[in-house]
Amino acid sequence: MPFLSDTLARVKPSPTIAVTTKAAQLKAAGKDVIGLGAGEPDFDTPQNIKDAAKRAIDAGRTKYTAVDGIPELKAAICTKFLRENGLTYTPAQVTVGTGGKQILYNALMATCNPGDEVIIPAPYWVSYPDMVLLAGGTPVPVVAGIETNFKLTPEQLEAAITPKTKWFIFNSPSNPTGAGYTRDELKALCAVLLRHPHVWIMSDDMYEHLVFGDFTFCTPAEVEPALYDRTLTCNGVSKSYAMTGWRIGYAAGPVALIKAMGTIQSQSTSNPSSVSQYAALEALTGPQEFLAENRKLFERRRDLVVSMLNAAEGVTCPNPEGAFYVYPDISGCIGKVSAGGTLITNDEVFATALLEETGVAVVFGAAFGLSPNFRVSYATSDETLREACARIQSFCAALT
Repeated sequence: MPFLSDTLARVKPSPTIAVTTKAAQLKAAGKDVIGLGAGEPDFDTPQNIKDAAKRAIDAGRTKYTAVDGIPELKAAICTKFLRENGLTYTPAQVTVGTGGKQILYNALMATCNPGDEVIIPAPYWVSYPDMVLLAGGTPVPVVAGIETNFKLTPEQLEAAITPKTKWFIFNSPSNPTGAGYTRDELKALCAVLLRHPHVWIMSDDMYEHLVFGDFTFCTPAEVEPALYDRTLTCNGVSKSYAMTGWRIGYAAGPVALIKAMGTIQSQSTSNPSSVSQYAALEALTGPQEFLAENRKLFERRRDLVVSMLNAAEGVTCPNPEGAFYVYPDISGCIGKVSAGGTLITNDEVFATALLEETGVAVVFGAAFGLSPNFRVSYATSDETLREACARIQSFCAALT
């Protein structure tokens, strides 16, 4: 339509939200649908956090707050970074936004000029490239395939950096693959970044607490302190604390960048929900024992899904280090015909046929920048996952 912004033409709606919406519509129409597209825990927000929100409401803490976060929450975030990551920040270096997505968006809007390049390892979270485009920058996807366990190599990072590079977006454990970088792997990437002082690092640590086995989480500014002054360390309460709908994300970094992000926020949403901020305060300062319990739950689900998907014909499913996703390769299914008569030409066709013929909703790999794959979110019950994976096995077995 002629009155719409040219900027809008550069971006597309989120494919993950689109899959979740379509699955919900089919379910509402009476179809037996299992949705494996949503990236959120299936359990409720812990009771102590809900109680803190209720207390905030009863105490009248329902007014506007400081644009980028109440002082108590900023102080708690500083404590969290020191306690868990060995990073020292002051409240002036902290910003709180309406979810982790707004934090990333604010940073890009505050820094990107036309022609600025942003390196994004692929597979990537679907929103990264489009946020860069909205900010006027140029996304530069760099494919890290199954042969490197979906992890970018130092050589690839070095080759992607140009004089126009503004940011390197780093996400570990990753959405959509669950791949996590070891300290040595991250140290090697940091060594490359040290040679290019004009490149800033945006570390999306949203899945920090969802790591399995003996894998240990680490973040760039922690691994390489020399990068501290050009790193924005981003996080939030959505995934670890089962608070997706509360919409609280946060970040810490250089004061000038944090102030600029605050300026963007002041003219867009203004402050995050006051009640949600007090809930997040309780999340970060209250009991943390349940995090380990949830890790065990997700690790069991990961093992179940990886085992069952690897038993499906034409499917190879790597074993991820964290998050609650797997990203199986379906090269062995391409070129075959489904029981319903669909020629599987790519992963989007595969996902569509899977949904229409079996009622299992997954997100196709092209949405994340690497094909032929699909993403499964295993943030749902063991029973549901067994049924969904059994349907995927049957679908693949019927391909001819």
